[in-house]
Amino acid sequence: MADPRLIVVGAGPAGMRAAETLVAAGLRPVVIDEGTASGGQIYRRQPAGFTRTPEMLYGPDAAKARALHSGFDALGDRIDYRPDSLAWNLRDSVLHVVQAGVSTALPFDALILATGATDRLLPIRGWSLPGCYSLGGAQISLKAQACSIGARPVFLGTGPLLYLVASQYVKAGIKVAGVLDTAAATAQFRAVGDLLVRPGLLARGMAMRVALKAAGVRVEQGIVPIAIEGPDQVGAVLYRTASGEQRRTACDAVGMGFHLRSETQLADLAGCTFLFDGATGQWRPETDEDGRTSCAGIYTAGDGARILGADAAEAAGRLAALAVLADLGRSVDDVAVKKLKRRLGRLDRFRRGLATAFPWPAELARAISDDIIVCRCEAVTAGQIRDASGAKGAPELNRAKALSRVGMGRCQGRYCGSAAAEILAAARGIDLPEVGRLRGQAPVKPLSMATVRSDK
Repeated sequence: MADPRLIVVGAGPAGMRAAETLVAAGLRPVVIDEGTASGGQIYRRQPAGFTRTPEMLYGPDAAKARALHSGFDALGDRIDYRPDSLAWNLRDSVLHVVQAGVSTALPFDALILATGATDRLLPIRGWSLPGCYSLGGAQISLKAQACSIGARPVFLGTGPLLYLVASQYVKAGIKVAGVLDTAAATAQFRAVGDLLVRPGLLARGMAMRVALKAAGVRVEQGIVPIAIEGPDQVGAVLYRTASGEQRRTACDAVGMGFHLRSETQLADLAGCTFLFDGATGQWRPETDEDGRTSCAGIYTAGDGARILGADAAEAAGRLAALAVLADLGRSVDDVAVKKLKRRLGRLDRFRRGLATAFPWPAELARAISDDIIVCRCEAVTAGQIRDASGAKGAPELNRAKALSRVGMGRCQGRYCGSAAAEILAAARGIDLPEVGRLRGQAPVKPLSMATVRSDK
Protein backbone atom coordinates (compact mmCIF):
# COMPACT_ATOMS: atom_id res chain seq x y z
CA MET A 1 0.00 0.00 0.00
CA ALA A 2 1.32 3.45 -0.89
CA ASP A 3 2.22 5.80 1.92
CA PRO A 4 -0.46 8.38 2.75
CA ARG A 5 -0.10 11.79 1.14
CA LEU A 6 0.64 14.22 3.97
CA ILE A 7 1.09 17.98 3.73
CA VAL A 8 2.16 20.51 6.34
CA VAL A 9 1.52 24.15 5.47
CA GLY A 10 3.93 26.42 7.32
CA ALA A 11 7.46 25.94 8.61
CA GLY A 12 7.34 27.90 11.83
CA PRO A 13 7.54 26.16 15.23
CA ALA A 14 4.26 24.27 14.73
CA GLY A 15 4.97 23.10 11.20
CA MET A 16 8.57 22.14 11.93
CA ARG A 17 7.60 19.98 14.91
CA ALA A 18 4.72 18.42 13.00
CA ALA A 19 7.06 17.44 10.17
CA GLU A 20 9.60 15.97 12.61
CA THR A 21 6.90 13.88 14.26
CA LEU A 22 5.64 12.51 10.95
CA VAL A 23 9.18 11.68 9.82
CA ALA A 24 9.85 9.88 13.11
CA ALA A 25 6.90 7.64 12.22
CA GLY A 26 8.51 6.73 8.91
CA LEU A 27 6.47 9.07 6.70
CA ARG A 28 7.64 11.70 4.21
CA PRO A 29 5.44 14.80 4.32
CA VAL A 30 5.41 17.71 1.90
CA VAL A 31 6.19 20.93 3.78
CA ILE A 32 4.96 24.14 2.14
CA ASP A 33 6.81 27.24 3.34
CA GLU A 34 6.01 30.74 2.13
CA GLY A 35 9.37 31.84 3.51
CA THR A 36 12.76 31.33 1.94
CA ALA A 37 13.95 29.28 4.92
CA SER A 38 12.24 27.53 7.81
CA GLY A 39 11.71 29.23 11.16
CA GLY A 40 8.53 31.21 10.70
CA GLN A 41 8.29 34.76 11.98
CA ILE A 42 9.52 34.25 15.53
CA TYR A 43 12.58 32.23 14.49
CA ARG A 44 13.08 33.86 11.10
CA ARG A 45 16.55 33.19 9.72
CA GLN A 46 18.83 35.89 8.42
CA PRO A 47 19.90 35.83 4.76
CA ALA A 48 23.06 34.08 3.63
CA GLY A 49 26.14 36.19 4.27
CA PHE A 50 24.72 37.93 7.34
CA THR A 51 26.80 37.29 10.45
CA ARG A 52 24.68 38.13 13.48
CA THR A 53 24.66 35.45 16.16
CA PRO A 54 21.48 33.68 17.30
CA GLU A 55 21.84 35.56 20.60
CA MET A 56 21.65 38.84 18.71
CA LEU A 57 18.69 37.69 16.63
CA TYR A 58 16.61 35.76 19.15
CA GLY A 59 17.83 36.92 22.56
CA PRO A 60 16.88 34.52 25.38
CA ASP A 61 15.30 32.17 22.82
CA ALA A 62 18.55 31.60 20.94
CA ALA A 63 18.89 28.01 22.18
CA LYS A 64 15.33 27.21 21.11
CA ALA A 65 15.95 28.71 17.68
CA ARG A 66 19.13 26.67 17.25
CA ALA A 67 17.33 23.48 18.25
CA LEU A 68 14.43 24.06 15.87
CA HIS A 69 16.63 25.04 12.95
CA SER A 70 19.09 22.18 13.38
CA GLY A 71 16.34 19.62 13.96
CA PHE A 72 14.47 20.64 10.83
CA ASP A 73 17.63 20.84 8.72
CA ALA A 74 18.54 17.32 9.83
CA LEU A 75 15.36 15.96 8.22
CA GLY A 76 17.05 16.44 4.85
CA ASP A 77 15.41 14.52 2.03
CA ARG A 78 13.12 12.69 4.44
CA ILE A 79 10.69 15.53 3.76
CA ASP A 80 9.68 17.21 0.53
CA TYR A 81 10.48 20.76 1.61
CA ARG A 82 9.20 23.52 -0.69
CA PRO A 83 10.31 27.02 0.35
CA ASP A 84 9.15 30.21 -1.38
CA SER A 85 5.81 28.50 -1.99
CA LEU A 86 2.35 29.98 -1.51
CA ALA A 87 -0.62 27.78 -0.63
CA TRP A 88 -3.32 29.82 -2.36
CA ASN A 89 -6.38 27.59 -2.50
CA LEU A 90 -7.81 24.55 -0.73
CA ARG A 91 -10.86 22.53 -1.70
CA ASP A 92 -11.99 18.92 -2.13
CA SER A 93 -8.86 17.50 -0.44
CA VAL A 94 -6.57 19.28 -2.90
CA LEU A 95 -4.12 22.03 -1.96
CA HIS A 96 -3.11 24.46 -4.68
CA VAL A 97 0.44 25.78 -4.36
CA VAL A 98 2.38 28.23 -6.50
CA GLN A 99 6.17 28.20 -6.63
CA ALA A 100 8.33 30.15 -9.10
CA GLY A 101 5.23 31.15 -11.06
CA VAL A 102 3.95 27.58 -11.49
CA SER A 103 0.79 26.42 -9.72
CA THR A 104 0.55 22.76 -8.71
CA ALA A 105 -2.43 20.84 -7.36
CA LEU A 106 -1.47 18.55 -4.48
CA PRO A 107 -4.05 15.94 -3.42
CA PHE A 108 -3.71 14.86 0.20
CA ASP A 109 -4.95 12.35 2.73
CA ALA A 110 -4.10 14.57 5.70
CA LEU A 111 -3.24 18.26 5.88
CA ILE A 112 -1.86 20.17 8.87
CA LEU A 113 -2.42 23.93 8.68
CA ALA A 114 0.34 25.62 10.67
CA THR A 115 -0.25 28.99 9.06
CA GLY A 116 0.76 31.30 11.91
CA ALA A 117 -0.53 34.78 12.59
CA THR A 118 -0.30 38.37 11.45
CA ASP A 119 -0.60 41.71 13.23
CA ARG A 120 -4.03 42.92 14.27
CA LEU A 121 -4.27 46.59 13.36
CA LEU A 122 -6.38 49.53 14.49
CA PRO A 123 -6.93 52.28 11.93
CA ILE A 124 -5.60 55.63 13.18
CA ARG A 125 -5.65 58.97 11.46
CA GLY A 126 -2.47 59.09 9.37
CA TRP A 127 -1.75 55.35 9.45
CA SER A 128 -1.47 55.33 5.65
CA LEU A 129 1.48 57.76 5.69
CA PRO A 130 4.86 56.54 4.43
CA GLY A 131 6.81 55.33 7.44
CA CYS A 132 3.99 53.32 9.04
CA TYR A 133 4.66 49.60 9.44
CA SER A 134 3.13 46.70 11.28
CA LEU A 135 5.14 45.35 14.20
CA GLY A 136 5.74 42.18 12.21
CA GLY A 137 7.00 44.22 9.29
CA ALA A 138 9.34 46.14 11.58
CA GLN A 139 10.65 42.85 12.95
CA ILE A 140 11.21 41.40 9.47
CA SER A 141 13.11 44.53 8.48
CA LEU A 142 15.45 44.09 11.43
CA LYS A 143 15.88 40.30 11.30
CA ALA A 144 15.90 39.56 7.59
CA GLN A 145 17.30 42.80 6.16
CA ALA A 146 19.37 44.23 9.03
CA CYS A 147 17.51 47.52 8.55
CA SER A 148 15.63 49.80 10.92
CA ILE A 149 12.28 51.25 9.86
CA GLY A 150 13.57 54.64 11.03
CA ALA A 151 16.24 56.47 13.00
CA ARG A 152 13.76 57.36 15.79
CA PRO A 153 10.76 55.01 15.57
CA VAL A 154 7.75 54.88 17.87
CA PHE A 155 6.12 51.54 18.62
CA LEU A 156 2.38 51.82 19.14
CA GLY A 157 -0.30 49.29 20.06
CA THR A 158 -0.51 46.58 22.68
CA GLY A 159 0.58 43.01 23.36
CA PRO A 160 3.87 41.25 24.12
CA LEU A 161 5.14 41.80 20.58
CA LEU A 162 5.05 45.56 21.13
CA TYR A 163 7.70 45.32 23.84
CA LEU A 164 9.66 42.56 22.14
CA VAL A 165 10.14 44.48 18.88
CA ALA A 166 11.00 47.69 20.73
CA SER A 167 13.59 45.79 22.78
CA GLN A 168 15.07 44.23 19.66
CA TYR A 169 15.46 47.68 18.12
CA VAL A 170 17.13 49.06 21.23
CA LYS A 171 19.46 46.07 21.31
CA ALA A 172 20.36 46.78 17.67
CA GLY A 173 21.42 50.30 18.64
CA ILE A 174 18.34 52.17 17.40
CA LYS A 175 17.14 55.20 19.36
CA VAL A 176 13.50 54.31 20.04
CA ALA A 177 11.42 57.45 20.61
CA GLY A 178 8.65 55.75 22.56
CA VAL A 179 6.58 52.67 23.33
CA LEU A 180 2.89 53.60 23.54
CA ASP A 181 0.57 50.90 24.91
CA THR A 182 -3.22 51.26 24.74
CA ALA A 183 -3.62 48.68 27.53
CA ALA A 184 -3.96 50.16 31.01
CA ALA A 185 -1.63 49.07 33.80
CA THR A 186 -4.68 47.98 35.82
CA ALA A 187 -5.60 45.43 33.12
CA GLN A 188 -2.16 43.91 33.36
CA PHE A 189 -2.39 43.67 37.15
CA ARG A 190 -5.72 41.82 36.79
CA ALA A 191 -4.06 39.25 34.56
CA VAL A 192 -1.20 38.35 36.90
CA GLY A 193 -2.94 35.25 38.29
CA ASP A 194 -3.19 33.64 34.85
CA LEU A 195 0.21 34.90 33.69
CA LEU A 196 1.91 33.31 36.72
CA VAL A 197 1.43 29.86 35.17
CA ARG A 198 4.57 30.82 33.20
CA PRO A 199 6.56 32.80 35.78
CA GLY A 200 9.75 32.81 33.73
CA LEU A 201 8.05 34.38 30.73
CA LEU A 202 6.23 36.89 32.93
CA ALA A 203 9.53 37.87 34.54
CA ARG A 204 11.14 38.23 31.13
CA GLY A 205 8.37 40.55 29.98
CA MET A 206 8.73 42.71 33.09
CA ALA A 207 12.52 42.81 32.66
CA MET A 208 12.06 43.88 29.05
CA ARG A 209 9.99 46.86 30.14
CA VAL A 210 12.52 47.82 32.80
CA ALA A 211 15.34 47.59 30.25
CA LEU A 212 13.48 49.85 27.83
CA LYS A 213 13.05 52.51 30.48
CA ALA A 214 16.69 52.14 31.52
CA ALA A 215 17.66 52.81 27.89
CA GLY A 216 15.80 56.11 28.04
CA VAL A 217 12.75 54.96 26.08
CA ARG A 218 9.47 56.61 27.06
CA VAL A 219 7.05 53.78 27.92
CA GLU A 220 3.43 54.79 28.47
CA GLN A 221 0.41 52.63 29.25
CA GLY A 222 -3.28 53.33 28.87
CA ILE A 223 -2.80 55.80 26.04
CA VAL A 224 -5.36 56.77 23.40
CA PRO A 225 -3.85 57.33 19.94
CA ILE A 226 -5.16 60.45 18.23
CA ALA A 227 -3.15 60.74 15.02
CA ILE A 228 0.04 59.91 13.21
CA GLU A 229 1.13 63.27 11.85
CA GLY A 230 2.89 64.08 8.57
CA PRO A 231 2.21 65.83 6.32
CA ASP A 232 4.05 63.83 3.65
CA GLN A 233 5.59 61.13 5.84
CA VAL A 234 5.59 60.17 9.50
CA GLY A 235 6.75 63.05 11.67
CA ALA A 236 5.09 62.54 15.07
CA VAL A 237 2.49 60.59 17.04
CA LEU A 238 -0.21 62.56 18.81
CA TYR A 239 -1.87 60.77 21.73
CA ARG A 240 -3.64 61.24 25.05
CA THR A 241 -2.07 59.82 28.19
CA ALA A 242 -3.88 57.78 30.81
CA SER A 243 -4.22 60.99 32.88
CA GLY A 244 -5.85 62.82 29.97
CA GLU A 245 -2.88 64.95 28.93
CA GLN A 246 -2.34 65.39 25.20
CA ARG A 247 1.22 64.72 24.04
CA ARG A 248 3.14 64.66 20.80
CA THR A 249 6.22 62.45 20.31
CA ALA A 250 8.43 63.27 17.34
CA CYS A 251 9.52 60.26 15.26
CA ASP A 252 10.28 59.26 11.71
CA ALA A 253 8.55 55.86 11.66
CA VAL A 254 5.80 53.99 13.50
CA GLY A 255 5.53 50.26 14.14
CA MET A 256 1.91 49.33 14.94
CA GLY A 257 0.25 46.22 16.27
CA PHE A 258 -2.60 45.36 18.65
CA HIS A 259 -1.72 41.78 19.45
CA LEU A 260 -2.17 39.16 16.72
CA ARG A 261 -4.79 37.49 14.54
CA SER A 262 -4.69 33.93 13.24
CA GLU A 263 -4.25 33.25 9.53
CA THR A 264 -7.39 31.19 8.90
CA GLN A 265 -8.14 31.69 5.20
CA LEU A 266 -7.19 28.16 4.11
CA ALA A 267 -9.30 26.59 6.84
CA ASP A 268 -12.17 28.78 5.68
CA LEU A 269 -11.76 27.71 2.05
CA ALA A 270 -11.76 24.08 3.18
CA GLY A 271 -15.19 24.60 4.73
CA CYS A 272 -14.13 24.17 8.36
CA THR A 273 -16.59 25.22 11.05
CA PHE A 274 -15.60 28.42 12.87
CA LEU A 275 -16.46 29.62 16.35
CA PHE A 276 -16.31 33.04 17.98
CA ASP A 277 -13.72 33.53 20.73
CA GLY A 278 -15.21 36.07 23.10
CA ALA A 279 -11.94 36.63 24.96
CA THR A 280 -10.22 38.02 21.88
CA GLY A 281 -13.20 39.09 19.79
CA GLN A 282 -12.08 36.92 16.87
CA TRP A 283 -13.28 33.92 14.89
CA ARG A 284 -11.17 30.76 14.73
CA PRO A 285 -11.53 27.23 13.37
CA GLU A 286 -13.35 24.89 15.74
CA THR A 287 -11.05 22.02 16.70
CA ASP A 288 -10.78 19.27 19.25
CA GLU A 289 -7.90 19.05 21.73
CA ASP A 290 -5.66 17.39 19.15
CA GLY A 291 -6.19 19.93 16.36
CA ARG A 292 -8.80 18.05 14.31
CA THR A 293 -11.16 20.41 12.48
CA SER A 294 -14.72 19.68 11.40
CA CYS A 295 -13.35 18.59 7.99
CA ALA A 296 -11.98 15.06 7.86
CA GLY A 297 -8.26 14.98 7.18
CA ILE A 298 -7.65 18.65 8.00
CA TYR A 299 -5.88 19.67 11.21
CA THR A 300 -4.66 22.97 12.63
CA ALA A 301 -1.71 23.76 14.88
CA GLY A 302 -0.03 26.80 16.38
CA ASP A 303 -1.03 30.43 16.08
CA GLY A 304 -3.06 29.64 12.96
CA ALA A 305 -5.59 28.06 15.32
CA ARG A 306 -5.15 29.98 18.58
CA ILE A 307 -2.63 32.62 19.59
CA LEU A 308 -0.61 30.74 22.21
CA GLY A 309 2.97 31.63 21.26
CA ALA A 310 5.98 29.75 19.96
CA ASP A 311 6.32 27.20 22.78
CA ALA A 312 2.67 26.21 22.48
CA ALA A 313 3.01 26.05 18.70
CA GLU A 314 5.74 23.42 19.03
CA ALA A 315 3.54 21.30 21.30
CA ALA A 316 0.47 21.80 19.09
CA GLY A 317 2.45 20.80 15.99
CA ARG A 318 3.51 17.54 17.60
CA LEU A 319 -0.01 16.88 18.86
CA ALA A 320 -1.63 17.47 15.46
CA ALA A 321 0.89 15.14 13.82
CA LEU A 322 0.15 12.46 16.42
CA ALA A 323 -3.57 12.91 15.71
CA VAL A 324 -2.85 12.37 12.00
CA LEU A 325 -0.95 9.18 12.81
CA ALA A 326 -3.72 7.92 15.07
CA ASP A 327 -6.36 8.61 12.41
CA LEU A 328 -4.24 6.71 9.87
CA GLY A 329 -4.25 3.71 12.17
CA ARG A 330 -0.62 4.11 13.26
CA SER A 331 0.37 3.49 16.89
CA VAL A 332 1.06 6.58 18.95
CA ASP A 333 2.44 7.13 22.44
CA ASP A 334 -0.63 7.88 24.57
CA VAL A 335 1.55 9.13 27.42
CA ALA A 336 3.17 11.67 25.08
CA VAL A 337 -0.26 12.79 23.87
CA LYS A 338 -1.51 13.35 27.43
CA LYS A 339 1.64 15.24 28.34
CA LEU A 340 1.27 17.55 25.34
CA LYS A 341 -2.38 18.20 26.20
CA ARG A 342 -1.53 19.09 29.79
CA ARG A 343 1.13 21.47 28.58
CA LEU A 344 -1.23 23.14 26.15
CA GLY A 345 -3.83 23.46 28.90
CA ARG A 346 -1.38 25.45 31.03
CA LEU A 347 -0.39 27.58 28.07
CA ASP A 348 -4.03 28.28 27.24
CA ARG A 349 -4.44 29.80 30.69
CA PHE A 350 -1.48 32.05 29.90
CA ARG A 351 -3.23 33.00 26.64
CA ARG A 352 -6.30 34.08 28.61
CA GLY A 353 -4.04 36.15 30.81
CA LEU A 354 -2.55 37.89 27.78
CA ALA A 355 -6.04 38.66 26.45
CA THR A 356 -6.85 40.30 29.78
CA ALA A 357 -3.53 42.14 30.07
CA PHE A 358 -3.45 43.42 26.49
CA PRO A 359 -7.08 43.72 25.32
CA TRP A 360 -8.02 44.59 21.77
CA PRO A 361 -9.20 48.26 22.04
CA ALA A 362 -12.69 47.60 20.70
CA GLU A 363 -14.04 50.89 22.01
CA LEU A 364 -11.41 52.81 20.02
CA ALA A 365 -12.28 50.88 16.87
CA ARG A 366 -15.98 51.63 17.27
CA ALA A 367 -15.28 55.35 17.75
CA ILE A 368 -13.15 55.82 14.60
CA SER A 369 -14.11 59.07 12.88
CA ASP A 370 -16.07 58.86 9.64
CA ASP A 371 -13.28 60.35 7.54
CA ILE A 372 -10.55 57.92 8.65
CA ILE A 373 -9.57 55.23 6.14
CA VAL A 374 -10.23 51.77 7.55
CA CYS A 375 -9.49 49.66 4.45
CA ARG A 376 -6.27 50.94 2.94
CA CYS A 377 -6.41 48.60 -0.06
CA GLU A 378 -9.70 50.09 -1.28
CA ALA A 379 -9.54 53.49 0.54
CA VAL A 380 -12.81 52.77 2.37
CA THR A 381 -13.55 55.07 5.30
CA ALA A 382 -15.36 54.37 8.55
CA GLY A 383 -18.16 56.61 7.32
CA GLN A 384 -18.67 54.46 4.23
CA ILE A 385 -18.96 51.35 6.41
CA ARG A 386 -21.54 53.10 8.59
CA ASP A 387 -23.38 54.18 5.44
CA ALA A 388 -23.43 50.57 4.25
CA SER A 389 -25.06 49.67 7.54
CA GLY A 390 -27.55 52.54 7.76
CA ALA A 391 -28.53 53.92 4.38
CA LYS A 392 -27.90 50.66 2.52
CA GLY A 393 -29.03 48.24 5.22
CA ALA A 394 -26.07 45.84 5.37
CA PRO A 395 -26.91 43.39 8.19
CA GLU A 396 -23.54 41.65 8.33
CA LEU A 397 -19.91 42.03 7.28
CA ASN A 398 -19.98 40.33 3.88
CA ARG A 399 -22.94 42.44 2.78
CA ALA A 400 -21.10 45.54 3.96
CA LYS A 401 -18.13 44.34 1.90
CA ALA A 402 -20.31 44.07 -1.22
CA LEU A 403 -21.72 47.56 -0.70
CA SER A 404 -18.58 49.42 0.39
CA ARG A 405 -15.65 47.23 -0.86
CA VAL A 406 -14.18 47.00 2.65
CA GLY A 407 -11.91 43.94 2.80
CA MET A 408 -12.03 43.47 -0.98
CA GLY A 409 -8.38 44.39 -1.62
CA ARG A 410 -5.17 42.39 -1.72
CA CYS A 411 -5.07 41.74 2.05
CA GLN A 412 -8.67 40.39 2.03
CA GLY A 413 -9.46 42.09 5.31
CA ARG A 414 -6.46 40.85 7.26
CA TYR A 415 -5.72 44.39 8.43
CA CYS A 416 -9.12 46.08 8.30
CA GLY A 417 -11.47 43.23 9.15
CA SER A 418 -11.37 43.52 12.94
CA ALA A 419 -12.04 47.26 12.96
CA ALA A 420 -14.69 47.01 10.24
CA ALA A 421 -16.58 44.41 12.26
CA GLU A 422 -16.51 46.63 15.36
CA ILE A 423 -17.74 49.66 13.37
CA LEU A 424 -20.57 47.70 11.77
CA ALA A 425 -21.66 46.13 15.07
CA ALA A 426 -21.75 49.54 16.77
CA ALA A 427 -23.63 51.12 13.86
CA ARG A 428 -26.28 48.39 13.98
CA GLY A 429 -26.40 48.23 17.77
CA ILE A 430 -25.71 44.50 17.85
CA ASP A 431 -23.13 42.21 19.43
CA LEU A 432 -19.92 41.58 17.53
CA PRO A 433 -20.58 37.89 16.68
CA GLU A 434 -23.80 38.90 14.93
CA VAL A 435 -22.00 40.75 12.14
CA GLY A 436 -20.14 37.57 11.26
CA ARG A 437 -16.74 37.41 9.58
CA LEU A 438 -15.31 38.10 6.16
CA ARG A 439 -15.41 34.93 4.07
CA GLY A 440 -12.13 33.82 2.52
CA GLN A 441 -11.61 33.91 -1.22
CA ALA A 442 -9.04 32.20 -3.42
CA PRO A 443 -6.34 33.16 -4.05
CA VAL A 444 -5.72 33.94 -0.39
CA LYS A 445 -2.88 36.21 -1.51
CA PRO A 446 -2.34 37.82 -4.93
CA LEU A 447 -0.89 35.71 -7.73
CA SER A 448 1.16 37.05 -10.59
CA MET A 449 -0.60 37.39 -13.93
CA ALA A 450 2.22 35.25 -15.30
CA THR A 451 1.32 32.26 -13.11
CA VAL A 452 0.84 29.07 -15.11
CA ARG A 453 -0.61 25.69 -14.22
CA SER A 454 1.68 22.70 -13.89
CA ASP A 455 1.06 19.84 -16.29
CA LYS A 456 2.13 17.33 -13.64
